[in-house]
Amino acid sequence: MSNNSHARGNDTRRADKVLIIYSGGTIGMIAGDHGLEPSRGFEAQLCAALEHLAAERLDTLPAFDMTETHAPIDSSAANPADWQMLAGMVAAYHADYAGIVILHGTDTLAWTASSLSYQLSGIDLPIILTGAMTPLAHQGSDALENVEAALRFAACRQLREVAICFAGKLMRGSRTRKCHTTAHDAFDSPNFSVIGDIVDYQPRLTSAACQMTRQRSPDFELANYRGMHPSSVIRVVLWPGFDAALLRQWLTNDHVRGVLLEIWGGGNMPDDPQLTDVLANASQAGVLIAAISQCPQGEISMGTYAASQGLTTADVLSGGDMTPEAAMTKLFHLLAQPIGDKERRRLFLTSLVGER
Repeated sequence: MSNNSHARGNDTRRADKVLIIYSGGTIGMIAGDHGLEPSRGFEAQLCAALEHLAAERLDTLPAFDMTETHAPIDSSAANPADWQMLAGMVAAYHADYAGIVILHGTDTLAWTASSLSYQLSGIDLPIILTGAMTPLAHQGSDALENVEAALRFAACRQLREVAICFAGKLMRGSRTRKCHTTAHDAFDSPNFSVIGDIVDYQPRLTSAACQMTRQRSPDFELANYRGMHPSSVIRVVLWPGFDAALLRQWLTNDHVRGVLLEIWGGGNMPDDPQLTDVLANASQAGVLIAAISQCPQGEISMGTYAASQGLTTADVLSGGDMTPEAAMTKLFHLLAQPIGDKERRRLFLTSLVGER
């Protein structure tokens, strides 16, 4: 662990500092034999870049310490064990810092943010995830502005949740999706307003950002995701002509304990008794099945249309207006808990971290 005390004096208390956890991603990538690849030693790059900020911006940045994960993660290869590892790092360090910034690849940044939201429920300080669409070392990179903004939000004492900071916007971690493959403004919160923004290089929070408050310091009891099979939860997207026999093959796999079903419009699926039977049999066998809409905006309301009656018959849970990332990581998280099926179903339908 190293530290950096930009313009905060020699008597800066550690509790006033922000911790940066570098986990890899495009932000720190370098050219390799087969294209961009994760690298180590990002701190030297970042500190050198920060020195190029205008003095009035540099002088108002919070002091920070920096650490790295054991190995850099290419986020396209991230998995639940990585989510657990990052949550464990936050749990180990959170009492010593005013906030924590996690630098992460953009491909699965929203997945990690959603998982951390559940794992760190009750967090009493800001946990800000960010990254970049182009490496810090590249001309015209968005990396420096994203890190600067994330540091500023991580020092906001009113903020007590997991959030994503990107392109000057602060979005709830359990409400955010990556929506563009190349644009710097690559993330959006389709069914919930942003919870902050940057104005004249200073953070500004909305009233929604101050709703996730707790009265005491968290005592994390992190679930063991490593004890679950990587395919414990599967994601099934309906398409015209969907075959119930194919779904039966997936749902009768011994590893599958949860299913995220992406259906049409406001909550519809084919009027197919075979499909209803497959879902109902899986539910009765203890598989936790939830449904969300394939539409990026809006929520489902099962029972409004006749085409949704099969979902109700099969005891499929409504995901409301949740993102796929939030719904799937919630299923995974609940299935990792030592609780019964009835409690899992109740908790899925409950907003735990502002995800629905």
